[in-house]
Amino acid sequence: MPLRETLARVDADLTAGRVPVARQRLRGLVSSFPHDLTLRRRLAEVYRLYGDAAEAGRWMYLEEDRNTEETAAFEARYRSPRRRMKALAWQGPETKAATPFAKEQLVAVRTACADELGHPVDWENPASYRNDLAEEYEAPSGPWTISGVLAGAGCLMAALGFLAIWVNGLVALFD
Repeated sequence: MPLRETLARVDADLTAGRVPVARQRLRGLVSSFPHDLTLRRRLAEVYRLYGDAAEAGRWMYLEEDRNTEETAAFEARYRSPRRRMKALAWQGPETKAATPFAKEQLVAVRTACADELGHPVDWENPASYRNDLAEEYEAPSGPWTISGVLAGAGCLMAALGFLAIWVNGLVALFD
């Protein structure tokens, strides 16, 4: 689906209150167009709707006008430079950055990651910084948000509803 058409769908999803669908579409676009800072900014705006400062900070990390509290939340959630490097989902050389600030940020994260690991790392070679990252687990930090609690409650209610239907089916089977 072309970029313009997908962005129109994102707008329609947001207007209709389908925030998770809009978020997923934007995540796909950022994955397909990792150098487009406008898409990253839009994704940060969606995460603000969730009240998720860390994810908003993640997607605004390459912007000079980023919010310092969101940036701090991102850095707290993704504590190590290599976790930040993975989280930024950048692909290709830093020279593709749209602004000097974005390039500086990418260089700073890559340099810190190389220092941490003790060997050169490269945005173009994710294996250079992602090895063994899946083995570590880092729980998300930060306070609970109302939207997060409501989403969790909704999932719980759906699971309980499914369980009730399943139990009723079993009772009917043995009656």
